Amino acid sequence: MRAIWKGSITFGLVNVPISVYSATESHDLRMHQVHGKDGGRIRYQRRCEVCGEVVEWGEIDKAYDDGDRTVVLTDDELGELPTERSREIEILQFVPSDQVDPIMMSKTYYLAPASTSAKSYALLRRTLEETDRTAIVSFTLRQRTQLGALRVRDDVMLLQTLLWEDEVREPDFTGLDSGVRISAKELEMASALVENFSGDFEPADYTDEYQEQLRTLVEAKLEQGDTVDTEETFGEQEKGEEAEVLDLMEALRRSVSAAKEKKSGGSSATGSGSASSSGSRSPRKASGGAKASSSAEKKPAASAAKKSGTTTRKKPASKKSA
Repeated sequence: MRAIWKGSITFGLVNVPISVYSATESHDLRMHQVHGKDGGRIRYQRRCEVCGEVVEWGEIDKAYDDGDRTVVLTDDELGELPTERSREIEILQFVPSDQVDPIMMSKTYYLAPASTSAKSYALLRRTLEETDRTAIVSFTLRQRTQLGALRVRDDVMLLQTLLWEDEVREPDFTGLDSGVRISAKELEMASALVENFSGDFEPADYTDEYQEQLRTLVEAKLEQGDTVDTEETFGEQEKGEEAEVLDLMEALRRSVSAAKEKKSGGSSATGSGSASSSGSRSPRKASGGAKASSSAEKKPAASAAKKSGTTTRKKPASKKSA
């Protein structure tokens, strides 16, 4: 790993020299755009609209335009800003960890101790752990003043950048206060369904199904060229059907029954119009806005994961070694 920034954590008169490393990376296949007709690479040029010349990165500066005037700011001028020159992560406050709303969290970095700061690093780490506190910090990285949360994970201090308060939008849409009435029986059935889906979260149990299928497609095209048969590669996909409208209680009942059978190792719940786990059939719709997807009958754990934009799937249950 290569450090992207070096500085120090400061609180009071305590100074903890650290190096900053990116803690996450994308696993997506990197693709570029081509002309579909001949496969030629599509490239974008930075062309000046005044002289018409293509401009190299080293000749590009930033500018602010207020509508009447334009101010050009060079990298040297921006680098002289006091905050940009600062190499300190200043602790502003220690707060209870549960007060930091996950919606505010953005990018995550690892903080590693410098060779001279092992003891002060360990002291701050232990203090955060034993007080169950998160440090709210301020720092400047890549020409942006950032708010951050400093916490501990597996004996390593993490720095997570936080959105500013005015960057989190207020929910402004209909349906939140529509006077919906939930019966005690519906709540009881929903709680039973939650109980059947309950377990410990093991990130390694889930995979990005879209990226796996994309890699399979790329490998097939590398071997077979444009003659690739997607039906042969992925298997025949069933055509979608009209969604069956179910009563909410019936949807909950079927879902709980299917989840219990899956947990006990029994066969999937039988019922009209059950769909394949690949999601090739339309999910059943329950009245009142709830959905009882057919994948909940065969693979209840997968249905919750597939609600996100990135398709995920549950691997066969396995426990990670300690």
